[in-house]
Amino acid sequence: MLTVRRLVLVILVFCVLPAPALAGDEPPIISRDVLFGNPDRSAVRLSPDGTVISWVAPLDGVMNVWVAPLADIKAARAVTFDKDRGVRRYRWAHTSRHLLYSQDEDGNENFRVYSLDLITMRAIALTPEKNVRASVAKMSRKFPNEVLISMNARIPMLHDLHRVDITTGKSTLHQQNEGYLGFLVDDDFNVRFASKMNSKGGTDSFEKTKDGWKPFMSVGMEDAMTTRAMGFDKTGKLLYGIDSRGRNTAALTVMNLETKETTVIAEDERADISGGSFHPTEKYVEAVAVTYARKEWQILDPKMKTVFEYLRTVDDGDVEVTSRSTDDKNWVVVYLRDDSAAKYYHFDREAMKATYLFTNKSDLDGLKLAKMHPVVIDARDGLKLVSYLSLPPWTDADGDGRPDKPLPMVLLVHGGPWARDNWGLNPLHQLLANRGYAALSVNFRGSTGLGKEFLNAAIKEWAGKMHDDLIDAVEWAKTQGIAQPDKIAIMGGSYGGYAALVGLTKTPEAFACAVDIVGPSNLLTLLGSIPPYWKPMLDMFATRVGDPRTEEGKAMLKERSPLTHVAKIKRPLLIGQGKNDPRVKEAEADQIVDAMKERGIPVTYVLYPDEGHGFRKPENSKSFWAIVESFFCQYLGGRKEPIGDDFEGSSLQVKEGKEGVPGVAEALQSKD
Repeated sequence: MLTVRRLVLVILVFCVLPAPALAGDEPPIISRDVLFGNPDRSAVRLSPDGTVISWVAPLDGVMNVWVAPLADIKAARAVTFDKDRGVRRYRWAHTSRHLLYSQDEDGNENFRVYSLDLITMRAIALTPEKNVRASVAKMSRKFPNEVLISMNARIPMLHDLHRVDITTGKSTLHQQNEGYLGFLVDDDFNVRFASKMNSKGGTDSFEKTKDGWKPFMSVGMEDAMTTRAMGFDKTGKLLYGIDSRGRNTAALTVMNLETKETTVIAEDERADISGGSFHPTEKYVEAVAVTYARKEWQILDPKMKTVFEYLRTVDDGDVEVTSRSTDDKNWVVVYLRDDSAAKYYHFDREAMKATYLFTNKSDLDGLKLAKMHPVVIDARDGLKLVSYLSLPPWTDADGDGRPDKPLPMVLLVHGGPWARDNWGLNPLHQLLANRGYAALSVNFRGSTGLGKEFLNAAIKEWAGKMHDDLIDAVEWAKTQGIAQPDKIAIMGGSYGGYAALVGLTKTPEAFACAVDIVGPSNLLTLLGSIPPYWKPMLDMFATRVGDPRTEEGKAMLKERSPLTHVAKIKRPLLIGQGKNDPRVKEAEADQIVDAMKERGIPVTYVLYPDEGHGFRKPENSKSFWAIVESFFCQYLGGRKEPIGDDFEGSSLQVKEGKEGVPGVAEALQSKD
């Protein structure tokens, strides 16, 4: 009989080797550093005057903003010098001399806004207050030295608008918030409209007049998440919006504010209009985007048709315009694929010439990466689940999206749940496919962009039909010969972490193991501890998830909480949590871990004291994916890269179950 120590050693050796089921011409292991490490460049943008190009890139391993003359990319220099979480959110001011960027502290999401003068290299805090959440609400080329900032300094629940000078930091109250979700402002910095949520989960909007606020429009609960104002045209007399009223999928509309006449500009019966391209100064609609399985563009402006016809000849992949100069002469365009790095080009519109700049991640060049196959899966009640499947390339020689034989599979559940998965290069899909797993991402009911009927089919269906969709996707993968029935994992973050916990408690035999990342375990405590600035949206949560203010609602929320059914857990569970998470508090992880310990159910629990809702610091992200990979290796049997020194520099604390994942205890001892 094997001793425990010897058994662990056998498991460790087995996990480093390819599983017998994965025999074939397997490529080398792709390092986690390559897949999850910092990109070479991201967030590539042009200054408004078109002379300077900027991006976010590593500086001593930490993401910071860099700038370079558009005519001389090699002269790039870093202009922020953060040494902790990095700078990821930034934008150009209309001066073309200033950058605005925002940062929080250790993931607490209390963002401060800073202004950086690129000539003097002086940065000032535009929102210096602590424990305040601030964001840029409006910029206008009519006021290049000023910005409107939304911040909740006066009342944590409400965001007032402040008018701030970006050169001095001087701030004045522009619009006090007396109970609204937010405001719509025109280019003259006139506050024109405000909205608030009503008790039925819909939204009421109000127009500002000289006599005060007057009712403008009411949108019912069924349309509230698929109907919204987008902004004004150049004159301020036309209001663009996304509107699902009277139809299933949301259309792009324009309202004449004088006559109140509304016209549909574009729509698609398969999916919502997800965005539009507007001329930078004239502000008319040039094109609209629709994403069903892949993003598609409807080109409305004839001049843009000629441009896109040319751009499609430049390189392979889906082309997107990421930045345009104010005079519209210079663009940055990017070509996106599912199995290679993104490629950036400078497009000179007058010359109709695109010049290659760089990729976002050169380490991926030459690697054998997996294709992402869009698939549409039928739910048991007939809903169509737009999903994405990636397979190890060596198991799918003909590229038809079906492996030669069933594989271990990881079901990936997105967060939100009011969000969606999309086609493209996905580092997690690539990691899993390279290790020998099928990776399946499912847009279950409640996912956005697929029409209001699909979205509203999820009302009060947490751990109900939303979970049924995931199980239906698993059954589809098994019947298609994709998934090995006894080797299927479920993993996700936020709502996806909740879904992973539901998977182990509601369907305890369906999954071989689960990974919960910052997922709630108790819906009652989740809704009872939401950030103060979410409280104006409580009626939306009450209507769509369950009402914590009524006895009936409390009973339903308790029943739909994995914590209530913790005794049913039979399969291994890995939990990752950020201590400073303002949305899903640390207690959500603590309470289910404690309940499992009381019942003698093993669990591995990893806590990051300097993280929030997800793991941003490269060292922390690197350490967590190393644990995930070893966890899957142990319970699904795929390949793995050893943990090695991937805990170095990380703040991780393995609160429970360090012996439950091979290599973790040894890596911790080496780190210490």
